[in-house]
Amino acid sequence: MRELRVLPDLESLSQAVAESLADRIGAAVAQRGRCALVLPGGRTPRRLYELLAERHATAIPWPRVDLFWGDERYVPPDDPRSNYRLARLTLLDRVAIPAGNVHAMPTHHADPDGGARQYEALLRGYFQAGPPRFDLILLGMAADGHVASLFPHHPALTERHRWVIAATVPADPPHRLTMTFPLINEAGAVAFVVSGPAKAEAVRRVLLPGTAVDDVPAVGVAPESVVVTWWLDAAAAGGLSAPPAPQS
Repeated sequence: MRELRVLPDLESLSQAVAESLADRIGAAVAQRGRCALVLPGGRTPRRLYELLAERHATAIPWPRVDLFWGDERYVPPDDPRSNYRLARLTLLDRVAIPAGNVHAMPTHHADPDGGARQYEALLRGYFQAGPPRFDLILLGMAADGHVASLFPHHPALTERHRWVIAATVPADPPHRLTMTFPLINEAGAVAFVVSGPAKAEAVRRVLLPGTAVDDVPAVGVAPESVVVTWWLDAAAAGGLSAPPAPQS
C-alpha cells in the first residue's frame, strides 16, 4: 500500500515532512513513552534536518527519541561523506538529544562486516528479542532506484536473515553498511523523501506494477499492512502519468 504526497519544491517538501515527523514522534512518545526513528542517508534530508532544528527543537521530546541510520558510508564519522556527520551538523548538535540516544553505525572496524554485526547486535538488544518494529523508517531513493545501500542487481537484495550487512557497491565510497529488507519491512511506518528531476524515472518505475526489485530495489520496501508514504517534490513526481496535484 502506497500513499503519494506531492509538494511544489524541496523547501515545501521538507517543511511538510518535518511537521509530519514531529507529529509522529509526539504520538509515539504519548503511546509508549519513546520513539525509535531511522534516519536516511544521502543529501536530500539536509533541509529537513535544518527545519527540525529551527522549528521543532523544543516541541519534539528529544530525550525520548532514539535515532538510528538505515545505511552508512564506511568512512570516519567526521568524513564529509558520512551520513552521521550531516545529521550531526544540521540537527543533532542543535537539539537537546542525549548522546546515548544517538545510535550511529560503527565504521571503525578493519573489516566492515564487523561493524555490521556490531550494529545488528545493538538492534537486537534494543528490541529485546521482540520484532524490530521501528516507529518510523525514513528512506531516500537514488536515481538508480537504490534504497539505503541496497543497489540494483546486488546480492544484498536476496538477504533474508541478517538485519544489517556490509556491502561493496558501485558508488563512492564503495564500502557501506546497510539495513536489509527483513528489518526494514518490520517497521511500523515507512516514508520515502525524494526530490529532484533526476529521480523522476525511478519514481515512475517503482510505482509501476510488476517492476522487479532487482532492477529498482525500492520496490522491495513493502511491509505488510503498513502504508508506505512517498513524499515527493513536483520534479520527482514529473514522470508519473497523472501525478497528484501538489499540496500547498
